[in-house]
Amino acid sequence: MSTTHHVPSPAQRAREEYRRRQTTLSVLIAAASTAAIGTLLAIAVTGAPGWDRVRASFLDPQIARDALPAVLTGLWLNLRLLVCCALGALLLGLIIAILRTLRGPVFFPIRALATGYTYAFRGLPLIIVLYVLTLGVPGLRLQGMPSVLVLGGLALVLTYGGYLAEVFRAGIESVHPSQLAAARSLGLTYRQTMRHVVLPQAVRRVAPPLLNDVVALQKDVGLVSLAGPIDAVRAAQIETAQSFNYTPYILAGVLFVLLAIPLIAVTDRVTLRAARRQSGG
Repeated sequence: MSTTHHVPSPAQRAREEYRRRQTTLSVLIAAASTAAIGTLLAIAVTGAPGWDRVRASFLDPQIARDALPAVLTGLWLNLRLLVCCALGALLLGLIIAILRTLRGPVFFPIRALATGYTYAFRGLPLIIVLYVLTLGVPGLRLQGMPSVLVLGGLALVLTYGGYLAEVFRAGIESVHPSQLAAARSLGLTYRQTMRHVVLPQAVRRVAPPLLNDVVALQKDVGLVSLAGPIDAVRAAQIETAQSFNYTPYILAGVLFVLLAIPLIAVTDRVTLRAARRQSGG
């Protein structure tokens, strides 16, 4: 049995060679322009009259090395808080979205409460929710009061749950009603229809905005330091108070960026895949 191999025509080889040359040229031009702009920015910043003072106050390598252990310890708290709050906000948002999509007049009070929740917590600034829960609630002196860290995490969950609920609701309502009718005609209950038909499609469609909100949450977990827990931001503040130098803040910012890069990369990849799927590519 003989096999034939496709041999590209001269015209096709010429097109492929042209595309390779254009790709190489584009990469070289992009690299040259980036290097030129970076050089100009470096010259503009380092040539400023106050550069030496700014470098000593914000970019001191020795102070950064001294503050690194404490800031890393605080960052570990931020990471654990991020995981717990992200899971809690996703679960709360999904529950609220399902409650808002319930049909029938008997569920009107539940829909009204869910709608009021999303309106309230999407409108309230996060810092106010943090202050109320971490400073106001402990003042009640109730039995079994959780720690300030737990209350701060609860503030993050409540606030981001409102945003995620609207994302989930948009995904649920984007599923065509004919699919719900088909599932019900096959004998599936409403709960089974939501679980096996609606939610899998809804979550897949809204995965990019969900991940974007998680990226935003990754930054906002640093606000819990306002209530007292020693996270990366509070550790940087303590180190700054001891050295009278702002380098620990820059160090904490760099660590937050490094922490966000993998999540941002995943978000971009999921967004690209979703765009290709919608375009049929």
